[in-house]
Amino acid sequence: MNNDNELEQKFLELVENYKRVIYKVCFMYANDDETIGDLYQEVVLNLWTAFPRFRNESKPSTWVYRVSMNTCITNLRHKRTQPDTIVLTSSMADLFPDESDKEQLHELYRLISQLGELERALILLWLDDKSYDEIAEILNISVSNVGVRINRIKTKLKTMSND
Repeated sequence: MNNDNELEQKFLELVENYKRVIYKVCFMYANDDETIGDLYQEVVLNLWTAFPRFRNESKPSTWVYRVSMNTCITNLRHKRTQPDTIVLTSSMADLFPDESDKEQLHELYRLISQLGELERALILLWLDDKSYDEIAEILNISVSNVGVRINRIKTKLKTMSND
């Protein structure tokens, strides 16, 4: 019984430490509070299900990103819908309290929402200051592929923002 309590406590600490990461990933694949909340719950459930098998062979942040992205992408594929815009909701706005940055953030996320699934995942991780090695590990692609794709995505976003 004590072992179960320890496992649960470690899991709750993990979720608490990475809740911003989970919300950011969910935010990239949803456009309203309800859907973000549903995705968040689904990610946490998938993390809980997989947690006993997590062997610390990668950093916890890498593992949380991977599970979060896989959950959101799978959900998106099942629904076969892609958001037209991303609305900066009050719960997400709390994560980014600087009022002057909200408009720029909103525009950036609107543009990012128009990218493909892998492109969104790549740019989210890059914006979160993940190294190319970490991004490659999370998305299971080569490091050189990460660099090439990120440069293409940045060019694409610049073109989109000028239109």
